[in-house]
Amino acid sequence: MFTTRPEIRGTFGVVASTHWIASGVGMAMLERGGNAFDAAVAIGFTLQVVEPHLCGPAGEVPIVFKSARDNAPTVLCGQGVTPAAATIERMRSMNLDMVPGSGLLAATVPGSFDAWMTLLRDHGSMRLADVLEPAIHYAEAGHPLLPGASRAIGDVAEAFRKEWPMSAPVWLPNNEVPAPNQLFRNPALAATWRKILSATGEGSREQQIERARAAWSSGFVAEAIDRFCRTQELMDASGQRHKGLLTGDDMAKWQASYEAPQTFRYRDWMFCKTGPWGQGPVLLQALSLLAGYDFSTLPASEPEFVHIVLEALKLAFADREAYYGDPNFMPVPVEALLSESYAAERRKLIGDSASHELRPGVLPGFEAQVAKSLSMVRIATGESGGLGVGEPTMMHLKPTLKPGDTVHFDVIDRFGNLVSATPSGGWPQSSPTIPELGFALNTRAQMFWLEPGLPGSLAPGKRPRTTLTPTLATRDDGTSMICGTPGGDQQDQWQLIFLLRHLHHGLDLQQAIDAPLFHSVHFPASFYPREAMLGAAVIEESYGEKVIAELRRRGHDVKVAPAWSAGRLTAASRGTDGILRAAATPRLMQAYAVGR
Repeated sequence: MFTTRPEIRGTFGVVASTHWIASGVGMAMLERGGNAFDAAVAIGFTLQVVEPHLCGPAGEVPIVFKSARDNAPTVLCGQGVTPAAATIERMRSMNLDMVPGSGLLAATVPGSFDAWMTLLRDHGSMRLADVLEPAIHYAEAGHPLLPGASRAIGDVAEAFRKEWPMSAPVWLPNNEVPAPNQLFRNPALAATWRKILSATGEGSREQQIERARAAWSSGFVAEAIDRFCRTQELMDASGQRHKGLLTGDDMAKWQASYEAPQTFRYRDWMFCKTGPWGQGPVLLQALSLLAGYDFSTLPASEPEFVHIVLEALKLAFADREAYYGDPNFMPVPVEALLSESYAAERRKLIGDSASHELRPGVLPGFEAQVAKSLSMVRIATGESGGLGVGEPTMMHLKPTLKPGDTVHFDVIDRFGNLVSATPSGGWPQSSPTIPELGFALNTRAQMFWLEPGLPGSLAPGKRPRTTLTPTLATRDDGTSMICGTPGGDQQDQWQLIFLLRHLHHGLDLQQAIDAPLFHSVHFPASFYPREAMLGAAVIEESYGEKVIAELRRRGHDVKVAPAWSAGRLTAASRGTDGILRAAATPRLMQAYAVGR
């Protein structure tokens, strides 16, 4: 079978990421004697430079990894929490009925920096200066600006000039939108990282990392963020000007944390995801529903395959809306949602025709919560919008194409360490840039509801139900695999299709990634303005007219996307024979896998 590029195979190390420069940087760390964790941190910082419109230093990251030391899959939560002042009452007092999708009000505590530092301290082997060096180089010396980044900056250039003038010096050099592939620099960001390094002083690797963490969370970075949020009153997607709620004290009180993954056994594989503070368990629920079908005899090219998967996803995502949230604030019945008996009952709802209803399951004791969740559903009108609205995602069905939304990478080293991470947030087109730091805050709090009694209700110190969702899976024979993709609500959908093709149809990693993709937009979006498009599905035109016509006959509201336009999947695996494999999507022509 022809593929757009080979499945990379070797025994020394493999890296797959959403940008070729970041993949090269990760491989360079392995070549210099570092392990997968060193490579991961170097990749994470480099992506903040070369994909600046998709992730930034003040963003967030969930990381799922397996260390060769103990072979236990683990999640590192780099999703920050809401500020102490972020209450429903406070937002309502500003005449808001939703958290704006842009501006300062939607900021949570930046989580990615502390997550990278924690991973490097506990599992890496290199010094912070070594893993930061490539990112500093590209920020200072420059990098060819991606066409998508140029387009994203151009979309909000007038807003920078009129509403967020502090963003213009960083993103509009000479007051002009930087051209695609133009050499682009961010010296302010490079200076921030150099200042952090200067604060690390002498001593052990671990001592230096701890001083860097302090410089970020309680030092000059936190002070600059605190001052900016207190003194700047800026326009956001609500059409009003607001100051931020995030404080230095909020940052000082938070740190990244380890936790056991949420798991589910599918056939002879154990899948590991984040807990329900992220959307990760939705993939597990979809697998639970699909366990009742024999996909080995149903090709992925058939409309029946597409139909069954779409209907299963609708049911799983309906449960996401009704039940998922930070389990530190409300109970989330994940085990019941993943039980065989629950899946068997839900599976009966999958018929021959497309559903146009949002149908969460109703577990005992959760009746009122489910009803309230359904009452929050907003049907898309196509007229919503505002400054820097929501996530700069692959916004199919929107009038303006905004490629990308997040980044992802997978790395495996020769020692057997695996790391999969999906960094995001801190988008300069969604939040004003803090000029002295060279980066913008995140807007992840837009995922909360301003209505009490819901899993996703706004509350101080709470994690938003993030869409970021890397995957790690282990097989009974010892094979391990990691994968992920940007794409907001589509992330687990595209991963599911990739996994079914790989596990059931014998496609290698690259073949499974290259194949046509589809996804549902039937359920409420996670990003402002949080609307649902009941019955709608997006499918790449490369699936063919026959499949598309049959799906429409079954009642699906099919929106045809251009070929090679959906998903930015990457994946890597380690076989029992020690052979490492990696693959990356050709879509958007920037992801790349390397290895030897």
